[in-house]
Amino acid sequence: MGNRGMEELIPLVNKLQDAFSSIGQACNLDLPQIAVVGGQSAGKSSVLENFVGRDFLPRGSGIVTRRPLVLQLINSSAEWAEFLHCKGKKFTDFDEVRQEIEGETDRVTGANKGISPIPINLRVYSPNVLNLTLIDLPGITKVPVGDQPADIEQQIRDMIMQFITRESCLILAVTPANTDLANSDALKLAKDVDPQGLRTIGVITKLDLMDEGTDARDVLENKLLPLRRGYIGVVNRSQKDIDGRKDIKAALEAERKFFLSHPAYRHMAEKMGTPRLQKILNQVITGSPPVNFTMYVEGILLPSVGVFVHYMQ
Repeated sequence: MGNRGMEELIPLVNKLQDAFSSIGQACNLDLPQIAVVGGQSAGKSSVLENFVGRDFLPRGSGIVTRRPLVLQLINSSAEWAEFLHCKGKKFTDFDEVRQEIEGETDRVTGANKGISPIPINLRVYSPNVLNLTLIDLPGITKVPVGDQPADIEQQIRDMIMQFITRESCLILAVTPANTDLANSDALKLAKDVDPQGLRTIGVITKLDLMDEGTDARDVLENKLLPLRRGYIGVVNRSQKDIDGRKDIKAALEAERKFFLSHPAYRHMAEKMGTPRLQKILNQVITGSPPVNFTMYVEGILLPSVGVFVHYMQ
């Protein structure tokens, strides 16, 4: 699965992101990373929680993600989480992980829905994940709430663009199926910086919430708004499932049954769903880098991927 050299490179990428975050800066080097982009209530949080197999992200109305969350998933025999800002403390209760994200967000942005480009770095070690680093970005919004400035929409777009304009950034454009794909904010932003769709993967959520008699087959077959890397459909837990603390493993099994039994999707069931998306992302990020790039961290040469990693004083 993927390129062994790039697999070994992921921990170095994580170190660089940690180093920049520790001084309150976004990492501005051209590192291979995956930016998760979508409007409010598009289902971004549920997609990430399904990757981890745990409820750990803040939820609520308005802008919930108010700082970039650098989520480093590391395959491990045991399960725990740790934050860069409280290094050495292991979190085994994922409710506490959520509370820490909320508290650390408020510490920098205040409690009035403001945003900040200073990232939160979270590592999750688990036997249920593949090695991936994703950046969860604030949901695209149009209307200020609370004490948010009038230009909050532009601020969020500017923050997103800081990440997705980089040629080495894979864009995970999350769009709900029960909205008009042509009006997808995530796909519009992706198209601005990646007009050929070479580094954009479309993720279609809420397929189970479409009006009866309608489906997203043309989208998932990459016929409507084609992307070079195509689209993957996922079915997340409903709000009722989340409130009832439905087990994510059970939800993933329900997702699989949905695709296998749906007349419009069963012919492509093996190419749909959260496990498939996670596998594709791991393969992309550990395969050939999107572009050539030079990284500076601990004096290591990785000739198998043509990357020279040089020590930076």
